[in-house]
Amino acid sequence: MDTHEVNRARAKLALFVADVFASVPRKDQRAKSDCYLRGLMLDGRRKSIQPMAERLPDGNEQNLQQFVNQSTWDPVPVRRRIAERMVPQIGPDAWAVDDVSFPKDGKMSVAVAPQYCGALGKQANCQVAVSVHAVSDTASCPLQWRLFVPQEWAHDAGRRQKTGIPPEVGHQEKWRLALDTLDELAGWGLVPPVVVADAGYGQNADFRDGLSKRGITYVVAVRSDVTVHPHDAQPTAPAWSGNGRKPQSRYRDKPSSVAALTAGHGRQEFTEVTWREGSRGPMRSRFLALRVRPAGVKARRLAQAAATAEHGHWAGVLPEVTLLAEWPEGAEAPTDYWLSNLPANTPIAELVRLAKIRWRIEHDYRELKHGLGLDHFEGRSWTGWHHHVTLVTAAHAFLTEQRLAPKADTADSPSTRSSTPSKTC
Repeated sequence: MDTHEVNRARAKLALFVADVFASVPRKDQRAKSDCYLRGLMLDGRRKSIQPMAERLPDGNEQNLQQFVNQSTWDPVPVRRRIAERMVPQIGPDAWAVDDVSFPKDGKMSVAVAPQYCGALGKQANCQVAVSVHAVSDTASCPLQWRLFVPQEWAHDAGRRQKTGIPPEVGHQEKWRLALDTLDELAGWGLVPPVVVADAGYGQNADFRDGLSKRGITYVVAVRSDVTVHPHDAQPTAPAWSGNGRKPQSRYRDKPSSVAALTAGHGRQEFTEVTWREGSRGPMRSRFLALRVRPAGVKARRLAQAAATAEHGHWAGVLPEVTLLAEWPEGAEAPTDYWLSNLPANTPIAELVRLAKIRWRIEHDYRELKHGLGLDHFEGRSWTGWHHHVTLVTAAHAFLTEQRLAPKADTADSPSTRSSTPSKTC
C-alpha cells in the first residue's frame, strides 16, 4: 500500500485495532499497535523497525523498539481475537498445518540453529515456526503460531536466559507443536472442518493418529514409500500349540508402497478431476482413490494401543483410510499421494479439492514475508519475535478483511494487491 492508501484506511484500521488489541491494557501501547501495522502495510523493502519509523510521520524508533522488544503485553489474546474474528469471515474449507523458516546469522536470535531451511531449500542457520491457517479457495489467514525450539536450545541456560525463553518451553517435534496448537484453538471454541498438511506432517503416523483421536478429519500428503495393505486384506492368527503367549494375528502378505499399489492399477483407472480455476485456466489432472490400511511398525503399535484401550484386546486389524494418488498427464507413474480419514463415500472431487487447497498457505507465506515483513524482524528475544509475528498477523488479517469487504478496491477501501503473483499449483 502507498501512503495515500494507508491514510484512506486510517479510520477502518483504528476500529480494527480497538477490537483486536482490546486486551492490551495501555492506550499508548494500542496507539503503537496502530503505528506498527501502518508501517508493515506501507510500501518499502525492509519492514524492520528503523526503516518503518523513518517512513511513518508519527514513527518513533525508540518507542517502537520498546513496544515490540520490551513491553509485557500478551500476544496470545490478540491472536485469539484475530482468529475469532477471521474464521467466520473466511468460512474455511480446511485448516492447513505447515511450517516456515527465517534465515538468520549468528547464534543468539531466539531458537536459531542449523536445520533444514525451506526458504533456502537446504540446511542453513535459521528459525522455524509452525503455523495453522484457516483456508478457503478465496481467502486464508494464520490462526496461531508456535516457534520451534531445537534440541540444542532445550538445556542451553545461557542462551535461553538471554533471549527470554519461558522455563516451561522446551524442545518438541513440529508435529507435536501442531497438535498442541489445534488443542489451543479448540480451547478458544474453534474447530477445523478438516486438516490438510504436507508430507512433513502427513508421513508421521503419530500425527495422523493424534488427529483421529481428537475427532479431526484430515487429508494429508505422504511420500511414495509409505506402505499399506489393501482394504480387504485380513489378518490371520498363526497356529498356536497352547503353550506360551498366544501369537498375534498378522497380515499374510507383505504391504505394498503406495507408489507400487497405485501404479499397479494402471493409468486407465485414474479419473480426470478439475479442482479449481487457476490463473491460466482450469486446473485438472488424473486421480485414483483406494481404501487401504496403513502398515508399518508404528501404525501397528498405535492401532494395538487404541484397540486395547477401547476393547481390552486387539484382533490385529489395522484402521482403514482412503489413499488418493495423482498421475499427471505426461508422467510415467503416479507422482503425489495423500491419506484421508474422511468417510469412505467422500467423492473423489472433494478429496482432490481438499488435497490441493494447501496452495493458500503458500500464498499467505508470500504475503506475510514479501508484503508485510514477517521475516524482517531483527530482534533476538522470545518476546520480541512473538510480538512481531502477532502484529504481522494482525496486518494480514486487516488487509484480508478489506479484500473480502463488498466495496474492496473502491475509492473507500485500500488495495490489497499481493506483491507477488499467486501460485498456480
